[in-house]
Amino acid sequence: MKTRNIPDTELSPSVICLGTSSFGETINHQDSYALMDRFLEYGGNFLDTAKVYSDWVPGERSRSEKVIGQWMKQRNNRSRIILATKGAHPDLDTMHIARLFKEDIAYDLEQSLQNLQTDYIDLYWLHRDDPQQPVDEIINVLNEYVRQGKIRYFGCSNWRSERIEAAQQYARANGLQGFAASQTKWSLASYRPGNDPTMVTMDDKELAYHERTGLPAIPYNAQANGFFSGRYTIEMLQEPTAENKKVWKLCNEDNLRKLMSVKSIAERLHLTMSQVALGYMLAHPFPVFPISGCKTADQLDDSCAAGDVVLDREAFEELRNITSSSDSK
Repeated sequence: MKTRNIPDTELSPSVICLGTSSFGETINHQDSYALMDRFLEYGGNFLDTAKVYSDWVPGERSRSEKVIGQWMKQRNNRSRIILATKGAHPDLDTMHIARLFKEDIAYDLEQSLQNLQTDYIDLYWLHRDDPQQPVDEIINVLNEYVRQGKIRYFGCSNWRSERIEAAQQYARANGLQGFAASQTKWSLASYRPGNDPTMVTMDDKELAYHERTGLPAIPYNAQANGFFSGRYTIEMLQEPTAENKKVWKLCNEDNLRKLMSVKSIAERLHLTMSQVALGYMLAHPFPVFPISGCKTADQLDDSCAAGDVVLDREAFEELRNITSSSDSK
């Protein structure tokens, strides 16, 4: 699998990032280890996790981080990994209360370092934004941790472009490190507004910002919960069933039309549908590193193969046009 440099950093991650939100929860330790081992065999080196992952179920907290930390210690491979984790997420019981003060960032970062059994994070994400908080204070705090060697670079997750740009301008004006990348919800699918106002979905405005500035995007939900995996046919998505309940909310006219386009392109190019969906993201003019939350070896094989896919211009334009037309409605 190819790697690509994140501009203005020394990081060259694999173009497919392995998402680990289910590690230690619905995916046990043994299977999590096996998936990470297999990912490295394909040339993957980019892992995405978060302090809050698994905290939505009772029991042990931060299971994903802890599993990764135990795996890296057993394999003695920390130097081979580009490790990304996220902090400053609101408490799940009080999502309306932001946690982006200096003390919140400090606590979450120290907890993540302990969970991951490492003394530095390659790419540290702020998991949510608080628009009421000045960006200069946030950038100053993160740069202090860069100076301390606890993080190498940092990014923002679920931040809107106007806030990102304000932070970047402050960093440039003061000779400080700014955001290396942005992580938002982004796939070929069109999404209805969700119940969580702190989440940001890539829309035409946000996409235009990335295209104008070249800021790398590291999208989560890049495969739309498997909607474009080839598992679902149009016939299977006509009414809600136990089999399609995970993607039923995506079953609108726009997304079904996109599904047919992805299927047609996959057949023409002799690719899987997942490889077309991920290849579309990789074909953008700015760096994109889709996060793939694989749960099985077969899914991992398929996603890693997408890391070498180069869509032709005809396929990219077809998908881009159908995506832009539906998102503008």
